[in-house]
Amino acid sequence: MSEDQPIIPGDHDKPEPGLTPEPAPDYREGDVIHTAPEFAVADADVLAPERGDMVGGTSLWRDSWRRLLRNKLAVFGLIVVVLVTLASLAGPYVIERLTGHAPDYIPPNAALIKSFPPFTNPEGSFSWTHPMGTDKQGRDLLGLVLQGGQISLMVGVISTLMSLIIGVSYGAIAGYLGGRIDNIMMRLVDVLYAVPYIVLVIVLLSMFKSQTARGQLILLFVALGAVSWLTMARIVRGQVLSLKNQEFVMAAKATGVSTPRIIFRHIVPNTLGPVIVYATLTIPTVMLTEAFLSYLGFGVQPPLASWGSLASEGIQNIAIFPWQLICPGVTMAVTLFALNFLGDGLRDALDPQTSRQ
Repeated sequence: MSEDQPIIPGDHDKPEPGLTPEPAPDYREGDVIHTAPEFAVADADVLAPERGDMVGGTSLWRDSWRRLLRNKLAVFGLIVVVLVTLASLAGPYVIERLTGHAPDYIPPNAALIKSFPPFTNPEGSFSWTHPMGTDKQGRDLLGLVLQGGQISLMVGVISTLMSLIIGVSYGAIAGYLGGRIDNIMMRLVDVLYAVPYIVLVIVLLSMFKSQTARGQLILLFVALGAVSWLTMARIVRGQVLSLKNQEFVMAAKATGVSTPRIIFRHIVPNTLGPVIVYATLTIPTVMLTEAFLSYLGFGVQPPLASWGSLASEGIQNIAIFPWQLICPGVTMAVTLFALNFLGDGLRDALDPQTSRQ
Protein backbone atom coordinates (compact mmCIF):
# COMPACT_ATOMS: atom_id res chain seq x y z
CA MET A 1 0.00 0.00 0.00
CA SER A 2 1.45 3.36 -1.06
CA GLU A 3 2.08 6.13 1.45
CA ASP A 4 -0.12 8.57 -0.52
CA GLN A 5 -3.19 6.32 -0.30
CA PRO A 6 -5.36 7.13 2.72
CA ILE A 7 -5.80 4.39 5.25
CA ILE A 8 -9.36 3.72 6.32
CA PRO A 9 -9.41 2.34 9.83
CA GLY A 10 -10.65 -1.22 9.96
CA ASP A 11 -11.00 -1.56 6.16
CA HIS A 12 -7.68 -3.25 5.44
CA ASP A 13 -8.57 -6.39 7.39
CA LYS A 14 -11.89 -7.03 5.58
CA PRO A 15 -11.87 -9.29 2.49
CA GLU A 16 -13.27 -7.88 -0.69
CA PRO A 17 -16.88 -8.93 -1.24
CA GLY A 18 -17.43 -11.88 -3.53
CA LEU A 19 -13.81 -13.13 -3.36
CA THR A 20 -13.97 -15.21 -0.22
CA PRO A 21 -16.87 -17.70 -0.25
CA GLU A 22 -18.85 -18.22 2.89
CA PRO A 23 -18.53 -21.71 4.38
CA ALA A 24 -21.48 -23.98 3.73
CA PRO A 25 -23.80 -24.10 6.76
CA ASP A 26 -23.95 -27.37 8.58
CA TYR A 27 -27.43 -27.65 10.08
CA ARG A 28 -28.60 -30.38 12.29
CA GLU A 29 -32.07 -31.35 13.33
CA GLY A 30 -33.31 -28.87 15.91
CA ASP A 31 -30.95 -26.05 14.80
CA VAL A 32 -32.29 -22.57 14.19
CA ILE A 33 -32.14 -21.31 10.60
CA HIS A 34 -31.60 -17.55 10.36
CA THR A 35 -33.66 -16.69 7.32
CA ALA A 36 -36.86 -14.94 6.44
CA PRO A 37 -40.05 -16.98 6.99
CA GLU A 38 -41.07 -16.79 3.34
CA PHE A 39 -37.91 -18.72 2.38
CA ALA A 40 -38.34 -21.41 5.01
CA VAL A 41 -38.76 -25.02 3.93
CA ALA A 42 -39.92 -28.20 5.62
CA ASP A 43 -40.49 -28.06 9.37
CA ALA A 44 -37.39 -26.16 10.53
CA ASP A 45 -37.60 -23.39 13.09
CA VAL A 46 -36.98 -19.99 11.54
CA LEU A 47 -35.65 -16.82 13.18
CA ALA A 48 -37.10 -13.80 11.38
CA PRO A 49 -34.15 -11.35 10.94
CA GLU A 50 -36.28 -8.24 10.77
CA ARG A 51 -38.07 -8.90 14.08
CA GLY A 52 -35.92 -11.43 15.87
CA ASP A 53 -38.86 -13.63 16.87
CA MET A 54 -39.10 -17.37 16.37
CA VAL A 55 -41.36 -18.55 13.52
CA GLY A 56 -42.23 -22.24 13.19
CA GLY A 57 -41.67 -23.85 9.81
CA THR A 58 -44.55 -25.38 7.88
CA SER A 59 -45.30 -27.86 5.13
CA LEU A 60 -47.71 -28.22 2.23
CA TRP A 61 -50.04 -30.59 4.09
CA ARG A 62 -50.12 -28.42 7.21
CA ASP A 63 -50.92 -25.31 5.18
CA SER A 64 -53.62 -27.22 3.31
CA TRP A 65 -55.18 -28.40 6.57
CA ARG A 66 -55.27 -24.81 7.89
CA ARG A 67 -56.92 -23.57 4.71
CA LEU A 68 -59.43 -26.41 4.90
CA LEU A 69 -60.37 -25.46 8.47
CA ARG A 70 -61.03 -21.88 7.34
CA ASN A 71 -63.62 -23.16 4.83
CA LYS A 72 -66.87 -23.35 6.80
CA LEU A 73 -68.73 -25.46 4.23
CA ALA A 74 -65.86 -27.95 4.06
CA VAL A 75 -65.73 -28.22 7.85
CA PHE A 76 -69.50 -28.73 7.92
CA GLY A 77 -69.18 -31.45 5.28
CA LEU A 78 -66.38 -33.15 7.21
CA ILE A 79 -68.41 -33.15 10.44
CA VAL A 80 -71.51 -34.54 8.70
CA VAL A 81 -69.52 -37.28 6.96
CA VAL A 82 -67.87 -38.33 10.23
CA LEU A 83 -71.19 -38.35 12.11
CA VAL A 84 -73.01 -40.31 9.39
CA THR A 85 -70.17 -42.83 9.20
CA LEU A 86 -70.07 -43.35 12.97
CA ALA A 87 -73.86 -43.62 13.16
CA SER A 88 -73.95 -46.16 10.32
CA LEU A 89 -71.23 -48.28 11.90
CA ALA A 90 -72.38 -48.17 15.52
CA GLY A 91 -76.12 -47.49 15.13
CA PRO A 92 -77.34 -51.00 14.27
CA TYR A 93 -75.31 -52.48 17.13
CA VAL A 94 -76.71 -49.91 19.60
CA ILE A 95 -80.30 -50.55 18.42
CA GLU A 96 -79.84 -54.30 18.81
CA ARG A 97 -78.46 -53.85 22.33
CA LEU A 98 -81.34 -51.56 23.35
CA THR A 99 -84.24 -53.42 21.75
CA GLY A 100 -82.95 -56.99 21.82
CA HIS A 101 -83.43 -57.63 18.08
CA ALA A 102 -81.74 -56.72 14.79
CA PRO A 103 -82.66 -53.54 12.90
CA ASP A 104 -84.35 -55.58 10.14
CA TYR A 105 -86.46 -57.51 12.66
CA ILE A 106 -90.01 -58.28 11.46
CA PRO A 107 -92.53 -58.43 14.36
CA PRO A 108 -94.35 -61.76 14.72
CA ASN A 109 -97.68 -60.06 15.44
CA ALA A 110 -99.63 -59.65 12.19
CA ALA A 111 -101.19 -56.42 13.49
CA LEU A 112 -97.74 -54.81 13.61
CA ILE A 113 -96.74 -55.76 10.05
CA LYS A 114 -97.69 -52.43 8.53
CA SER A 115 -96.20 -48.99 8.13
CA PHE A 116 -96.50 -46.56 11.05
CA PRO A 117 -95.66 -42.82 10.81
CA PRO A 118 -92.58 -41.46 12.64
CA PHE A 119 -92.83 -41.18 16.45
CA THR A 120 -96.05 -43.21 16.46
CA ASN A 121 -96.87 -46.50 18.19
CA PRO A 122 -99.45 -49.07 16.98
CA GLU A 123 -102.12 -47.38 19.09
CA GLY A 124 -101.57 -44.10 17.24
CA SER A 125 -100.12 -42.13 20.17
CA PHE A 126 -96.69 -40.47 20.38
CA SER A 127 -93.74 -42.80 20.95
CA TRP A 128 -89.92 -42.69 20.64
CA THR A 129 -89.80 -46.34 19.57
CA HIS A 130 -89.64 -45.62 15.82
CA PRO A 131 -88.28 -42.09 15.18
CA MET A 132 -88.46 -42.61 11.40
CA GLY A 133 -91.52 -44.84 11.41
CA THR A 134 -91.69 -48.36 10.01
CA ASP A 135 -91.80 -49.86 6.54
CA LYS A 136 -94.58 -51.99 5.07
CA GLN A 137 -93.26 -55.07 6.89
CA GLY A 138 -93.20 -53.35 10.28
CA ARG A 139 -89.40 -53.01 10.43
CA ASP A 140 -87.89 -50.00 12.16
CA LEU A 141 -86.94 -47.52 9.43
CA LEU A 142 -84.18 -45.86 11.48
CA GLY A 143 -82.39 -49.18 11.88
CA LEU A 144 -82.79 -49.92 8.17
CA VAL A 145 -81.41 -46.48 7.22
CA LEU A 146 -78.38 -46.92 9.47
CA GLN A 147 -77.83 -50.46 8.20
CA GLY A 148 -78.26 -49.26 4.62
CA GLY A 149 -75.68 -46.54 5.27
CA GLN A 150 -73.07 -49.23 5.80
CA ILE A 151 -73.76 -50.71 2.36
CA SER A 152 -73.97 -47.33 0.59
CA LEU A 153 -70.75 -46.01 2.13
CA MET A 154 -69.05 -49.35 1.46
CA VAL A 155 -70.09 -49.22 -2.20
CA GLY A 156 -68.83 -45.64 -2.53
CA VAL A 157 -65.49 -46.18 -0.80
CA ILE A 158 -64.55 -49.60 -2.22
CA SER A 159 -65.60 -48.76 -5.78
CA THR A 160 -63.70 -45.48 -5.59
CA LEU A 161 -60.57 -47.24 -4.32
CA MET A 162 -60.78 -49.70 -7.21
CA SER A 163 -61.17 -46.88 -9.71
CA LEU A 164 -58.18 -45.06 -8.15
CA ILE A 165 -55.94 -48.14 -8.39
CA ILE A 166 -56.83 -48.66 -12.05
CA GLY A 167 -56.90 -44.99 -13.05
CA VAL A 168 -53.71 -43.93 -11.26
CA SER A 169 -51.73 -46.89 -12.60
CA TYR A 170 -53.07 -46.51 -16.13
CA GLY A 171 -52.58 -42.74 -16.31
CA ALA A 172 -49.12 -42.82 -14.72
CA ILE A 173 -47.84 -45.49 -17.11
CA ALA A 174 -49.26 -43.72 -20.16
CA GLY A 175 -47.89 -40.31 -19.14
CA TYR A 176 -44.42 -41.56 -18.24
CA LEU A 177 -43.83 -43.80 -21.25
CA GLY A 178 -45.30 -41.31 -23.70
CA GLY A 179 -45.02 -41.62 -27.47
CA ARG A 180 -46.96 -44.32 -29.31
CA ILE A 181 -47.83 -46.22 -26.11
CA ASP A 182 -49.40 -43.10 -24.64
CA ASN A 183 -51.42 -42.51 -27.83
CA ILE A 184 -52.75 -46.05 -27.92
CA MET A 185 -53.67 -46.10 -24.23
CA MET A 186 -55.43 -42.72 -24.29
CA ARG A 187 -57.34 -43.54 -27.50
CA LEU A 188 -58.74 -46.55 -25.64
CA VAL A 189 -59.89 -44.16 -22.90
CA ASP A 190 -61.57 -41.98 -25.54
CA VAL A 191 -63.42 -45.01 -26.94
CA LEU A 192 -64.68 -45.97 -23.47
CA TYR A 193 -65.73 -42.36 -22.89
CA ALA A 194 -67.97 -42.57 -25.94
CA VAL A 195 -70.02 -45.36 -24.35
CA PRO A 196 -72.55 -44.19 -21.71
CA TYR A 197 -71.27 -44.86 -18.21
CA ILE A 198 -74.44 -46.41 -16.84
CA VAL A 199 -74.84 -48.69 -19.86
CA LEU A 200 -71.44 -50.27 -19.21
CA VAL A 201 -72.36 -50.96 -15.59
CA ILE A 202 -75.70 -52.54 -16.53
CA VAL A 203 -74.04 -54.71 -19.18
CA LEU A 204 -71.40 -55.93 -16.70
CA LEU A 205 -73.98 -56.68 -14.02
CA SER A 206 -76.19 -58.49 -16.53
CA MET A 207 -73.36 -60.64 -17.90
CA PHE A 208 -71.97 -61.68 -14.50
CA LYS A 209 -75.13 -61.91 -12.42
CA SER A 210 -74.78 -63.65 -9.06
CA GLN A 211 -77.38 -65.82 -7.32
CA THR A 212 -76.60 -64.48 -3.83
CA ALA A 213 -76.99 -60.98 -2.38
CA ARG A 214 -73.36 -60.78 -1.25
CA GLY A 215 -72.12 -61.99 -4.62
CA GLN A 216 -74.22 -59.32 -6.34
CA LEU A 217 -72.74 -56.73 -3.99
CA ILE A 218 -69.19 -57.77 -4.91
CA LEU A 219 -70.10 -57.59 -8.61
CA LEU A 220 -71.45 -54.10 -7.98
CA PHE A 221 -68.10 -53.06 -6.46
CA VAL A 222 -66.21 -54.41 -9.45
CA ALA A 223 -68.58 -52.99 -12.08
CA LEU A 224 -68.64 -49.47 -10.63
CA GLY A 225 -64.89 -49.43 -10.05
CA ALA A 226 -64.11 -50.81 -13.50
CA VAL A 227 -65.85 -48.00 -15.39
CA SER A 228 -65.23 -44.95 -13.14
CA TRP A 229 -61.45 -44.71 -13.58
CA LEU A 230 -61.38 -42.89 -16.93
CA THR A 231 -61.31 -39.33 -15.60
CA MET A 232 -58.73 -40.24 -12.97
CA ALA A 233 -56.47 -41.70 -15.66
CA ARG A 234 -56.57 -38.42 -17.57
CA ILE A 235 -55.89 -36.35 -14.46
CA VAL A 236 -52.91 -38.47 -13.39
CA ARG A 237 -51.52 -38.55 -16.93
CA GLY A 238 -51.49 -34.75 -17.05
CA GLN A 239 -49.73 -34.58 -13.69
CA VAL A 240 -47.13 -37.13 -14.75
CA LEU A 241 -46.39 -35.26 -17.99
CA SER A 242 -45.52 -32.18 -15.94
CA LEU A 243 -43.38 -34.15 -13.45
CA LYS A 244 -41.44 -36.68 -15.51
CA ASN A 245 -38.80 -34.13 -16.61
CA GLN A 246 -38.20 -32.73 -13.14
CA GLU A 247 -34.78 -32.93 -11.49
CA PHE A 248 -35.69 -35.64 -8.97
CA VAL A 249 -36.83 -37.93 -11.81
CA MET A 250 -33.63 -37.27 -13.75
CA ALA A 251 -31.60 -38.05 -10.63
CA ALA A 252 -33.46 -41.34 -10.16
CA LYS A 253 -32.77 -42.30 -13.78
CA ALA A 254 -29.09 -41.42 -13.40
CA THR A 255 -28.74 -43.69 -10.37
CA GLY A 256 -30.23 -46.65 -12.24
CA VAL A 257 -33.66 -46.81 -10.61
CA SER A 258 -36.07 -49.05 -12.55
CA THR A 259 -38.99 -47.59 -14.49
CA PRO A 260 -41.76 -49.09 -12.29
CA ARG A 261 -40.01 -47.78 -9.17
CA ILE A 262 -39.69 -44.30 -10.67
CA ILE A 263 -43.38 -44.25 -11.61
CA PHE A 264 -44.89 -45.59 -8.39
CA ARG A 265 -42.27 -44.53 -5.83
CA HIS A 266 -41.17 -41.10 -7.07
CA ILE A 267 -43.85 -39.69 -9.41
CA VAL A 268 -47.20 -41.05 -8.18
CA PRO A 269 -46.77 -39.74 -4.58
CA ASN A 270 -46.41 -36.23 -6.02
CA THR A 271 -49.87 -36.50 -7.61
CA LEU A 272 -51.67 -37.23 -4.34
CA GLY A 273 -53.26 -33.77 -4.15
CA PRO A 274 -55.49 -34.09 -7.25
CA VAL A 275 -56.03 -37.80 -6.52
CA ILE A 276 -57.42 -37.10 -3.02
CA VAL A 277 -59.68 -34.34 -4.33
CA TYR A 278 -61.07 -36.46 -7.16
CA ALA A 279 -61.56 -39.45 -4.84
CA THR A 280 -63.66 -37.31 -2.48
CA LEU A 281 -65.80 -36.15 -5.39
CA THR A 282 -66.09 -39.67 -6.87
CA ILE A 283 -67.60 -41.26 -3.74
CA PRO A 284 -70.93 -39.36 -3.96
CA THR A 285 -71.10 -40.00 -7.71
CA VAL A 286 -70.72 -43.75 -7.16
CA MET A 287 -73.28 -43.74 -4.35
CA LEU A 288 -75.78 -41.92 -6.56
CA THR A 289 -75.15 -44.39 -9.37
CA GLU A 290 -75.77 -47.29 -6.98
CA ALA A 291 -79.07 -45.72 -5.94
CA PHE A 292 -80.13 -45.44 -9.58
CA LEU A 293 -79.11 -49.05 -10.25
CA SER A 294 -81.11 -50.18 -7.21
CA TYR A 295 -84.13 -48.36 -8.62
CA LEU A 296 -83.67 -50.30 -11.88
CA GLY A 297 -83.25 -53.60 -10.02
CA PHE A 298 -79.51 -54.05 -10.70
CA GLY A 299 -78.22 -52.75 -7.37
CA VAL A 300 -78.17 -54.18 -3.86
CA GLN A 301 -80.47 -57.19 -3.53
CA PRO A 302 -82.51 -58.34 -0.46
CA PRO A 303 -81.92 -59.19 2.32
CA LEU A 304 -79.21 -56.52 2.09
CA ALA A 305 -80.37 -52.93 1.82
CA SER A 306 -78.83 -49.59 0.88
CA TRP A 307 -80.14 -46.06 0.81
CA GLY A 308 -80.88 -46.51 -2.87
CA SER A 309 -82.84 -49.74 -2.43
CA LEU A 310 -84.78 -48.27 0.52
CA ALA A 311 -85.69 -45.22 -1.55
CA SER A 312 -86.66 -47.50 -4.44
CA GLU A 313 -89.08 -49.34 -2.16
CA GLY A 314 -90.38 -46.12 -0.65
CA ILE A 315 -91.17 -44.51 -3.97
CA GLN A 316 -93.74 -47.22 -4.64
CA ASN A 317 -95.77 -46.06 -1.62
CA ILE A 318 -94.98 -42.35 -1.69
CA ALA A 319 -98.64 -41.31 -1.92
CA ILE A 320 -99.66 -43.30 1.17
CA PHE A 321 -96.48 -43.64 3.24
CA PRO A 322 -94.20 -40.72 2.22
CA TRP A 323 -91.82 -41.22 5.16
CA GLN A 324 -90.58 -44.45 3.56
CA LEU A 325 -89.01 -42.35 0.81
CA ILE A 326 -88.27 -39.13 2.71
CA CYS A 327 -86.16 -40.65 5.49
CA PRO A 328 -83.61 -42.60 3.38
CA GLY A 329 -83.75 -39.98 0.62
CA VAL A 330 -82.95 -37.06 2.93
CA THR A 331 -80.20 -39.02 4.66
CA MET A 332 -78.56 -39.85 1.34
CA ALA A 333 -78.98 -36.27 0.05
CA VAL A 334 -77.37 -34.74 3.16
CA THR A 335 -74.44 -37.17 2.93
CA LEU A 336 -73.91 -36.46 -0.78
CA PHE A 337 -74.01 -32.69 -0.18
CA ALA A 338 -71.50 -33.06 2.66
CA LEU A 339 -69.13 -35.12 0.53
CA ASN A 340 -69.31 -32.55 -2.28
CA PHE A 341 -68.66 -29.68 0.16
CA LEU A 342 -65.67 -31.58 1.54
CA GLY A 343 -64.36 -32.31 -1.95
CA ASP A 344 -64.63 -28.67 -3.00
CA GLY A 345 -62.87 -27.61 0.20
CA LEU A 346 -60.04 -30.08 -0.38
CA ARG A 347 -59.66 -28.85 -3.96
CA ASP A 348 -59.28 -25.25 -2.76
CA ALA A 349 -56.96 -26.24 0.11
CA LEU A 350 -54.61 -28.30 -2.06
CA ASP A 351 -54.56 -25.80 -4.94
CA PRO A 352 -50.98 -24.50 -5.30
CA GLN A 353 -52.27 -21.14 -6.54
CA THR A 354 -54.21 -20.71 -3.28
CA SER A 355 -51.11 -21.49 -1.22
CA ARG A 356 -49.38 -18.41 -2.60
CA GLN A 357 -52.10 -16.02 -1.48
